[in-house]
Amino acid sequence: MKKTIYLFFLLCFSLTLFASEDSRTIVVDRNGTGHFRNIQQAIDSVRAFDPKGEITIFVKKGVYKEKLILHSYLTNVKLVGEDRDKTIINYDDHANINKMGTFRTYSFLLSGNDITVENLTIENSAAPMGQAVALFVEGDRVIFRNCRFLGNQDTIYAGRENMRQYFENCYIEGTTDFIFGPSTCWFENCVIYCKSNSYITAASTPENIKYGYIFNNCKIEVAPEVKNMYLGRPWRAYAMTLFMNCYLPKGIKAEGWHNWSNAENEKTARYMEYNNTGEGASTSGRVNWVKILNRQQAAEYTVENVFKGCDGWNPVTKK
Repeated sequence: MKKTIYLFFLLCFSLTLFASEDSRTIVVDRNGTGHFRNIQQAIDSVRAFDPKGEITIFVKKGVYKEKLILHSYLTNVKLVGEDRDKTIINYDDHANINKMGTFRTYSFLLSGNDITVENLTIENSAAPMGQAVALFVEGDRVIFRNCRFLGNQDTIYAGRENMRQYFENCYIEGTTDFIFGPSTCWFENCVIYCKSNSYITAASTPENIKYGYIFNNCKIEVAPEVKNMYLGRPWRAYAMTLFMNCYLPKGIKAEGWHNWSNAENEKTARYMEYNNTGEGASTSGRVNWVKILNRQQAAEYTVENVFKGCDGWNPVTKK
């Protein structure tokens, strides 16, 4: 009888141990109630190219001052915060520190494919003294939902061509070129907050890539002192950006777009608008090299068409 009871408890213990080892959720709590106290430790615990499928890293409320890296060999990871406004990834590097340059200033470098980030804040809290990236994303099929991105110049660097990134219900703020880079990005129902008279986007879409940045159903907001904000300027000659079904407030310059002080860019940049509203949406004063789409032309720009590639990826269907 004693042997039977012993074997029973041994079996229960073994099953419990197996279940814990097979858990697909890792909890991070800086107060010590989770598996790890910081996010990088949790990321580093994930197996490279894990064959078991998606794993979730759940981050409890708190300010995590970390310079995060999610490497390219990590896939199918879901990073979820407990509270968007109170789960904060924060760092404060900027380009003027030891000649760091723009691309090493990130608070979060995300290089893996098939990653989802939800319900948290990614911030570069450096003072406005030059380039300071909050998010550097270069992975493919990456989704951001209900996130905040806080910074000044160069807040989001979508940094690799042929990569696709989807932003939904996000808040993005900055001063100059605060959404920039060569990736293909769709922004759905996002708030874009402009903190100074400057430029929202600086796409560098390659000539051979059809889609760059598409903003759909977004709301552009400006600080009270902002009176002259451009929708974008081309970091590279074939920059592609479309604002459609968006609210554009007073404070958006009548010209709308800037050529980066190079008239040659006017021949190649692919800038478009469709069906926007608000005091800044009038196209009567726009530069003559922006394309104002009609309904038939705008119908091409759907999430499915922009992202389908050769694998049929559709982030709207992935919840």
